[in-house]
Parts: sequence; C-alpha cells; structure tokens
Amino acid sequence: MSPPSRSSGQVSKLTYKDTSLPIEKRVDDLVSRMTLEEKVSQMMNGAHPITRLDIPEYEWWNEALHGVARAGYATVFPQAIGLAATWDTNLISQVADVISTEARAKHHEFERHNQRARYEGLTFWSPNINIFRDPRWGRGQETYGEDPYLTSRLGVAFVKGLQGNDPRYLKVVATPKHYAVHSGPEPERHTFDAKVDERDLRETYLPAFRATIVEGHAASVMCAYNRTNTEPCCANKRLMQDILRGEWGFGGYVVSDCGAIDDIYLRHHFVSSEEEASALAVKAGTDLTCGREYTSLVKAVKDGLISEAEIDVSVKRLMTARFRLGMFDPPELVPYARIPFSENDTPAHRALALKAAHESIVLLKNEGNTLPLKKDIKTIAVIGPNADAPDVLLGNYNGQPSKSVTPLEGIRNKVSTATRVLYSPGLYKTGAFVEPVSS
Repeated sequence: MSPPSRSSGQVSKLTYKDTSLPIEKRVDDLVSRMTLEEKVSQMMNGAHPITRLDIPEYEWWNEALHGVARAGYATVFPQAIGLAATWDTNLISQVADVISTEARAKHHEFERHNQRARYEGLTFWSPNINIFRDPRWGRGQETYGEDPYLTSRLGVAFVKGLQGNDPRYLKVVATPKHYAVHSGPEPERHTFDAKVDERDLRETYLPAFRATIVEGHAASVMCAYNRTNTEPCCANKRLMQDILRGEWGFGGYVVSDCGAIDDIYLRHHFVSSEEEASALAVKAGTDLTCGREYTSLVKAVKDGLISEAEIDVSVKRLMTARFRLGMFDPPELVPYARIPFSENDTPAHRALALKAAHESIVLLKNEGNTLPLKKDIKTIAVIGPNADAPDVLLGNYNGQPSKSVTPLEGIRNKVSTATRVLYSPGLYKTGAFVEPVSS
C-alpha cells in the first residue's frame, strides 16, 4: 500500500476516514485496503481488530428481545408473547425505543472502559418473528404468536423503534429471525427439513419478514438452522437471493444462527466439508457466521470454491452496518453516541415496563367477580410454583431488573394488613414433599 500523500506539510485524509463522503465510497476504500485474511476475520461474530487500519475488534452478538439482555441491570419488559397480547403497535415502538436508548447508554459506557465483549455491541439479534402454532415449541414465548398479520405489525413497530429515525445513523441494528419456516420441532432444528407449499410459505411464514424489511427497513436478518424445501436456510438460494434480496430489495447483511454453517455439512449433509459449506453460504448471501466456520474461507478461495470478489460483497455489507452505526465517525457527529449511561434503567423506563405489563394481561375468566380483590377479604390462598419465582417473570433473552415483584409479593403488598395470605408452591419439579399450605 502506498503511503499517504502529503500536501502543505499535512497528511491527506484517508478516503474511508473522510466523514464528508458517502458511506458507500468510504466502505469501498476501506475494504480495498484489506488482505483476504483480514476480510475473512471480519465475517465472524467475534471480528478481529485490524490495527493498521484503525479497525477495533467487534462482537456482533447481542440480544434485545424484551430489553437489553445479558449485560447487567436493564429495564425488563414483558416477554415477547406478552407484548403481543397488548395488540398495541405504538406501545411496542415505545418499548423498542427505550431498549435501544439503554443499548446505546450501555455500549458507550463499555467503550469508555475499553470493553468490547459479547453483549456489549450495537447489533441485536431481535425480534423473533417466527410463527407460533405448536405449543410444544419451547421458543414460542419469544414470538408474537400464531398470527402472521399481528406478527408483521408488531415486528415493524419493534424494528423501527430499535433502529431510530436519524437520516444518517442507525441507533442500533435490528435482526428479525429466524429466516425462514422455523417454528419447531426444537430437538430437530439442526436436521429438520421444513417442507412447505408456496401458499403456506407466502401466507404464513414470510409476511412478517417481508414487512420488517420492506416497511421496517431492518438492517440485518438471521437465517435459520433448518432446511426449507430441502436446502439449508443459510445456503438457500431461493430464500436468500430470489426472495430476500430479489423480490424485497434487502440491502443489509445476513447473519447465521449460531453453528448453522456447521449444520450445512455436519447434520444436513448437504455438502461434505466446512470449506464447501462456508463458500455455499456466502454465495447464497450469508455474510456473517455466528461461529468460527468462516476461517475456512481463505482455503476455500485458494481451492476455487469462491472468489475474493464474492468475499468482498459480504465484507462491504458488514462494514456498511458499522459505518451506519457511526463506529468510524467522531462521537460528536453521531446523535445517539451522546446518550449518557444515566439513561439506563430509569424510573420512566420502568414505568413504561409496568404499563406494558398491565396491557399484556388478558382476563380469561372471573367467576363470582373474584377480581378485583376486595379490601375486606379475610383469607387468600396463592398456589403454584410460579407465584413466588422471580426468574419465571423474566422469560428468556432477558436483562436483569434492578427490582422485581412476584405475584405473591404483589398480592401481599396490596391487600389489607388484616388479610391472611397463605402460599403453597403446589408442586416441585424435583418431586420433593410439598407442604399443603403455609401461612
């Protein structure tokens, strides 16, 4: 690489560092300066630093299903299936906006301490917009339920709320998942072939993805473990090229679910080696792997399985996302970089979480007008293992609330001091002896 030119004693600004230029031009310049090995190092969730180009390490994996997850205290909103029960797109948008505000607050605080670990970045693998129609599917709680229309509307609201409305910069990256036809069975997700006809594909499984991309402008999509109509989703030309990028005009990057590239050859037996699986996935449009499989791309290029020019396409998509997040610009130019850490887990955010919880509750039965509980009630029996289990309140892919209130605690807090509240878990998973009712 030639040294920078000098003019009037000044070193000229490198093209990719010139904030006055279009992002596309800056990305093209940056990628052109990378070696093949450096390009490949950016295509895995734990992207290596390239110090000679001032590219810091970056961890692409973060979660924000119903709050910033796995990174300490955060506002925890109702689980996704509960948010869906609100049927309130404005509320979902507000929830997502708060989540992305706390995400920025945390990210920049981590950066100030030179921390760039998993769950500290700005690229979030949420929302889960798969369709939930079989109650045996354990991940159904992460979704917005069984209806493609409701899932589409809430998905768009969530994506827009996360990504913000700045004309130049993304607040965070949203990643609708898992594309596509990924609705169980969970034990077989790494080997399952989802065989679906065209009508069911278009009416049931694709509408939410189309909506979050065409209307919500999601900057990323996650491809699924399973096969769809014989081809692994992360190497599925019809899903990834013909529909996602062709019909819907998706211009962002695609990330694999964790280990999905390994699945292509180890479990689906679609090809026979890691090099072939990696090359096939990148050619199909999977730009980033959650895993280390893409280290084999260097050998794949040398073996003629894929060209460096095809690698360039994926790396440019990834670097475009980082530029759109403002990662290569001075913080004073990025409005979201000014969000202070004090914006994390605020009273206003917790009040919104409480409002969302109120709106998520659906009263199915109220025999004898038991609710609302009367102040003069003498005795209440609360029965069930989940009544006093804080962890059950959190769902999965959750943050840690600074304070939580279980149903048992809430009842005790609300009733008269003269009311006796009796509690029994009713059962234990371990099969231990259970005391019938304790005061």
